[in-house]
Amino acid sequence: MAEPLDTAIQESAAAPKKASNDATSVEQHPLPDQIAADKYLESKKASRAKGLGIKLVKIAPGGTV
Repeated sequence: MAEPLDTAIQESAAAPKKASNDATSVEQHPLPDQIAADKYLESKKASRAKGLGIKLVKIAPGGTV
């Protein structure tokens, strides 16, 4: 479940940066800002996931047991 701050950041990044009414002008957030918001939200999601993010396995040579 997304936290209220996460939801606010996601909605803000999706909404236009600036909008005017009479001439109907809309300005989008710059792409680097949208990418930064996406990276931030994904890193928060990854930090809450279980596990360490690495998997340890035992490797045995094929010819010997």
